[in-house]
Amino acid sequence: MQIRSLNSVDADALFQLRREALLDSPLAFSASPEDDIASSEEAVRAQLENRTGSLVFGAFEGGLHGMLGINRARHIKSARKAYLWGMYVKPEWRGKGAGAALLGAAISHARGLSGVRALHLSVSEAAPEALRLYERAGFRIWATEPDSIQVGERLLSEYHMLLKLPSA
Repeated sequence: MQIRSLNSVDADALFQLRREALLDSPLAFSASPEDDIASSEEAVRAQLENRTGSLVFGAFEGGLHGMLGINRARHIKSARKAYLWGMYVKPEWRGKGAGAALLGAAISHARGLSGVRALHLSVSEAAPEALRLYERAGFRIWATEPDSIQVGERLLSEYHMLLKLPSA
């Protein structure tokens, strides 16, 4: 399995994977196919080309089967923080280390960003496997947001998590 940052050449594969993620795991994401920022291959390509503080990592083995985004806070007063978003691994690849490898790559990248002292993420209560993965990597819950996501009539809480990074 290869983990690498994605670029504009990967736009179609990332668009397809993101769409699959939103359809396969609607309880795990606050975005839906109708309002996703990555609603077209062109939007995904533009996102991948505009790399100011943002990267998307992909897990490859005969195609793209996992993704995880990271972006640094854009405001000067918050630039010590980076955020993980959009973690997804295709069901047939789960339990094979792809999620851990993606998370490791993102954490390593964050540690290399000058001045970044904390890595944040949010995870739905509907994704207990993801929660355990983040906890194994050292993330800790700092808040629970009740009724954060609504899918149909179902309301789900989201856990906000933090990994403190050592200063250089």
